[in-house]
Amino acid sequence: MYDDKLHEECGVFGVYSSGDKDVASLTYYGLYALQHRGQESAGIVVSDGKKQKIIKGLGLVSEVFNNENLKTLDGKNAVGHVRYSTAGASTLNNSQPIHAISKYGEISVAHNGNLVNADVIKDLLVDAGVVFQTSIDSEVILNLIARNIKYGLEKGIQDAVHAIKGSYAIIMLIGDKLIGIRDPNGIRPLCIGKKDDAWFLSSESCAFDAVGADFFRDVGPGEIVIIDSEGIKSINDSEKIKSETCSFEYIYFSRPDSIIDGINVYKFREISGEILFQENPVEADIVTGVPDSGIAAAVGYSKASGIPYGITLIKNKYIGRTFIAPSQELRNKAVQVKLNALKSNVEGKRVVLVDDSIVRGTTSKQLVNILRRAGAKEVHLRISSPPVKYPCYFGIDTPHRSQLIASKNSIEEISEEIGADSVGFLSVKGILKAFGNGNNYCFGCFKGIYPLPAPMEKDKFYLEENKNEEL
Repeated sequence: MYDDKLHEECGVFGVYSSGDKDVASLTYYGLYALQHRGQESAGIVVSDGKKQKIIKGLGLVSEVFNNENLKTLDGKNAVGHVRYSTAGASTLNNSQPIHAISKYGEISVAHNGNLVNADVIKDLLVDAGVVFQTSIDSEVILNLIARNIKYGLEKGIQDAVHAIKGSYAIIMLIGDKLIGIRDPNGIRPLCIGKKDDAWFLSSESCAFDAVGADFFRDVGPGEIVIIDSEGIKSINDSEKIKSETCSFEYIYFSRPDSIIDGINVYKFREISGEILFQENPVEADIVTGVPDSGIAAAVGYSKASGIPYGITLIKNKYIGRTFIAPSQELRNKAVQVKLNALKSNVEGKRVVLVDDSIVRGTTSKQLVNILRRAGAKEVHLRISSPPVKYPCYFGIDTPHRSQLIASKNSIEEISEEIGADSVGFLSVKGILKAFGNGNNYCFGCFKGIYPLPAPMEKDKFYLEENKNEEL
């Protein structure tokens, strides 16, 4: 795999309009802004308050939707989804939003995250006669709500939320209402936007800019927001649990122009780079970042060190998701096709290469080789996060622990393995300093301590090994 990065599960976006807005097009542009969160499938559901229409397919937002099919999605409310699967086959059947019919009417659900007790709840629902159409845990949420809604909308949602455990940012269309839900630990982000007579829900605030809306506020951990003709109603009866937002939302997943829980993502990355230099100084001639996720931290490292920042790696922006290497030899060369060295900025120089993380180490090794072939005198790799030593169970596609280079090697061994002159990581204390607000964050992939009890590692390995099996 040429893209040796951690991957998030998906992005969600929703619109409620009491006026005459083209909510399908607004959702299209919102999903376009969230494309970095998932490239396997995309879907939009539009409701007129009673009936729902849905279009979804495999591929990028621009591949699934066009002017013709968007025109068929007429209504006043919409919910959309882009997907990267962490478990469950990459099939159209597993694409979201997922849809069902209940006593309350049609329901559509878009979900970002992972439930750790989905299998237990699914078994109970199957025993009760529920038939599942997909292999994704999001359908557990849909069926719980559909069964419980007979007791009333709010109680049905609350009962369903109390039953599920894990990470989730959920946007739903039920009747004439748009509903957003964030897990009690706030692991996955969800925020609210406003434009004229329209309300928006999104995984990230950058999507509001794409549709001309203003950021209103974040959905709080454990909060349920119900948006209808009367405005926004907030419900939060969850137990008081400390918020532990995923730290990788800031380190890598989110777009740098997003703001999550009051923290500017770009500024956080830049400050992380400054602290990275303080903890891991080195004498060099140029500081550079791995496009695109390492650039902000590289700017910070340069600012703190006084070493000039420069571009050394040129990214081929036209490869994208569709680049396929048909043989092992070509797969090994894929990084060289995606990134190429700017020899004039590298030759004869001591280079500090800044990246956001090291997972398996395969990409880092090839990047070091690219710079050396371009004539770099020295290559010092600096990572703006702590070593990734443990898998994630809450919506990130992490390899089995045995595949994580930092789980079994010292920093010196990592440096030798990837061929760098030195390697330096940001410490956990350093990343807390970069956050600077005294809040709690999930550092499970760094420390092995999670906000919720995690499944056995063998279960995680089984899910990852079988996630691409057809139903």
